[in-house]
Amino acid sequence: MKNSLIPVAVMLLASCASMDMGNKEAKTTATGSAGGANAQNANSTLEHCTETIGTVAVEEDTTQPWYYALQQHQLGPTTPVLKLLLQQTNCFVVVERGKAMRNMQQERELAASGELRNTAKMQKGQMVAADYILSPSVTFSNKDAGGLGAMGGGLIGSVGALVGGSVSTKEASTLITLVDTRSGVQLAAAEGSAKNMDFGAIGGMFAGAGGGVGGGYSNTAQGKVVVAAFTDSVNNVIKAIKNYKAQEVKGGLGAGGNLKVN
Repeated sequence: MKNSLIPVAVMLLASCASMDMGNKEAKTTATGSAGGANAQNANSTLEHCTETIGTVAVEEDTTQPWYYALQQHQLGPTTPVLKLLLQQTNCFVVVERGKAMRNMQQERELAASGELRNTAKMQKGQMVAADYILSPSVTFSNKDAGGLGAMGGGLIGSVGALVGGSVSTKEASTLITLVDTRSGVQLAAAEGSAKNMDFGAIGGMFAGAGGGVGGGYSNTAQGKVVVAAFTDSVNNVIKAIKNYKAQEVKGGLGAGGNLKVN
């Protein structure tokens, strides 16, 4: 009899399942959308420019150790997140220079071979130049920078051992640089950081007791911390740009410099 009830129970659970689209706990700090100069549901703390400065391409160095470290955390490229954030700020027009460039080149090759329709309007001289190159890197990322286990146990005894053992700190530090494509001069650089507490079993304990802790606090992805750090980096670099002042070198840039050798 018990076995015959199992399929019924499965069907009931399936009928109760639902997809919660737009769930706040699933979001990162890079939220919302961007269409041209308009942004929808963007992070309210994200910096914004009233006038667009120029075009920018995002280029990440996939040969660096930090990129492989992200892959170990099952995190993909950082470029989609940065492109969203940059367009939402309205400070830059984002141009594609990543893997999608291959598809763009493929379309042009098809046009050159005569395979595309005459109405395709695929011509030379249509691509927009990138005024600036923005390069991201993760300078530090720690999945478990804990140390709270022993402290929790020391403060509240045996309960602390359970709580402390389930508490970990996820933190990340990121860096972005902005380079002028024509001169090669670095115009701005900014670090960003983020830190989050993962309460693990303590969230479940309070939730079971009818408390308010739980839900998003019980499981926090490392990726959300990295995205938050990049959001902080973007904010910091835009603040630097808004207060930008060109550096002056006596004699002009690249003319030998003023540190003389005897």
